[in-house]
Parts: sequence; C-alpha cells; structure tokens
Amino acid sequence: MNLGLNGKVALITGGSKGIGFVTALTLVKEGADVAICARNADHLHKAATSIKEETGREVLPIVADVTKEEDCKNAVEETVQHFGKINILVNNAGTSSANPFDQVDTELWKYDLDLKLFGAIHCSRYAVPYMRKERGGAIVNLTASMAKTPGASSLPTSVSRSAGMALTKAMSKDLGKDNIRVNTVCIGLIRSDQIEKMWQNNRPDLTWEEYSKEVGKNIPLGRIGNTQEAANVITFLVSEAASYVTGTAVNIDGGSASVL
Repeated sequence: MNLGLNGKVALITGGSKGIGFVTALTLVKEGADVAICARNADHLHKAATSIKEETGREVLPIVADVTKEEDCKNAVEETVQHFGKINILVNNAGTSSANPFDQVDTELWKYDLDLKLFGAIHCSRYAVPYMRKERGGAIVNLTASMAKTPGASSLPTSVSRSAGMALTKAMSKDLGKDNIRVNTVCIGLIRSDQIEKMWQNNRPDLTWEEYSKEVGKNIPLGRIGNTQEAANVITFLVSEAASYVTGTAVNIDGGSASVL
C-alpha cells in the first residue's frame, strides 16, 4: 500500500526517544521529511545521527521545550523555514506522572498540563495556518488508555490525557473544513526506557520476552507492546491511507482498556 507520505513534512515533538523516535524513523522510511524536537540537544543529535545511518536521510533536530509557547512557535517555524512547509504534526511529548490526588501539588498540575495539553495546543496553533496553505494536513495527539477510564492514583496524567482527547475531538470538528484531520492514539503499556530500567532492576534474571509476558499477563495479548507497533498506527493515521479518518481515538494497548 502506498501511504502517500513521499515529500510530506512532519514535525514530531518528543522525537529523540521512544515512540517519537521510532515514528520519525518510520516516516522517513516512507519518504517524508521529518523534524524532531526535544529538550536535550545530545539526545536529539544522537537520534538524528541514528536515523541518517539507517536511512541515508537527514532529519532536522530542534531543541525545544514544549511547555513554553515560544519554543512551540519556533519549532514549527524552523520546520517550515528548513523544509518549506508542514503537513504533519505528531504531539508526542510527555512523561508518565501517576499519583494519588492528595500527593499532587499545584506546580505538578501546572507542569503536566503545560507539557501534555498546552504543548499540543500551542504546536497545533502555529502549525495549522501552514497546513491551511497546503490545503490540508494531519495531526495526531498522543494520549493514554487511562484517559478513557481514569483510575485511582493516576493523577495528573489521566486528567491531562483526558483533556487531550477532548481537544482532539473539538479540533477535528473545527478543522475538518480545512481538510486537516485530527486523531489521537491512546497508548497502553509500551516498551520504554522506564520499563527497561524496571526490568533490569527488578528481574534481570529474565529475558525481555519473559519479562514482557510476566508483566503483561493481564493484558489480552499477553505482553508489553513495542514502539514500532505504536509508530505503525501513528504513521497510518497521518497518511493518505487514513484520508477519511478524523476525530477518533485508537487504543494501542493490547486490548487492556475496558472501553472502546
């Protein structure tokens, strides 16, 4: 299947590691020009070098902190200045922060919302006018399965992610007339640096496959997901293959969510 990504330009926040990095690599392999942004310059340049070594193509690394509106604006404008346009935005930046309600202070609430919600708002706000010039575009906001059914001790992440889902639906309705599609992927348990540290610290006697099955025993598919599986869904959603898909939420959680 031709995904229609050749010559498209994408900006991925949180693109130096994990799902963001693998999504960048996948989009490059599909012919897109890609900019990645993150706060850590060393991690960014390492990611860019790795992609070039594997594909022979360069990505644009942009140092940016998406909790700051000015950095969001600069990331979009640097992308457009370098590539001439922007067609795709993947709002991936975020970390896990799950605590009981009475252990979350005001500063943590503000930081989490700035990172996961306002980061997506600001990047989208500055990208949309350029997408209109291209007569269309695609935005994917990364949220989480817990956003649909927040549980105990899931704050502030579950609230930020739930807001991200509402943002996705509202944006899709406002921007549909401009042929700008907006979707969200609800991430479950996916292999990450944090999970790998837990594996090495808690069960170094197990192989990754054994650890994945042990931790994922209550997941219908019986294992932890991998970043490529998440990147594949994101790549589909921003591609021409998903040209009639907008305003939807796709679970990437091995079936663990209790709702559709």
